[in-house]
Amino acid sequence: MATVETADSATLDDEAGGVRRRDFINIAAVSFAGAGAVATVFPLVNQMNPSADVLALASIEVDISAIETGQAIKTSWRKQPIFIRNLTEAEITEANSVSLTELRDPESLADRTTPGKENWLITLGVCTHLGCVPLGAAQGEVKGEYDGYFCPCHGSHYDTAARIRKGPAPTNLEVPEHEFLSDTVVKIG
Repeated sequence: MATVETADSATLDDEAGGVRRRDFINIAAVSFAGAGAVATVFPLVNQMNPSADVLALASIEVDISAIETGQAIKTSWRKQPIFIRNLTEAEITEANSVSLTELRDPESLADRTTPGKENWLITLGVCTHLGCVPLGAAQGEVKGEYDGYFCPCHGSHYDTAARIRKGPAPTNLEVPEHEFLSDTVVKIG
């Protein structure tokens, strides 16, 4: 009779939704295997993240407070030269007066600057022809026929908005992703 009662109580536990010892062991084994899989896969995936030195180069902050109107500076970001130019009203007017149909790579000055900061032109200092560094950012350098930048390697001329106007370069100087953190600090990258 005791045997019948035990069988009946096991049947009642199954019908009532109770967990048997075998079910518990199965759940525990699957949970343990899942935790082991996560512990194994996480380091493999984590090693694909960029290292700290790469993350440090991902963006830079530049203080632009010392750049006078009409001046430009060169800086470096991701081992590439960056030109930051504080355009004069005359340079802005000249850039805006150019018809986009005259340009090989048509972009307006507004397309190349940040709204509200139209006087700040930030470009990569790499000629789009073969990767030389154009002149025109430093005081006394040749600025080319359009008073912007001049690439001495193959003679590309850029205007004050760093748009290609003459020479073999196919496109304008590239404008990197940037944002103004304040009136005097810009974050590039």
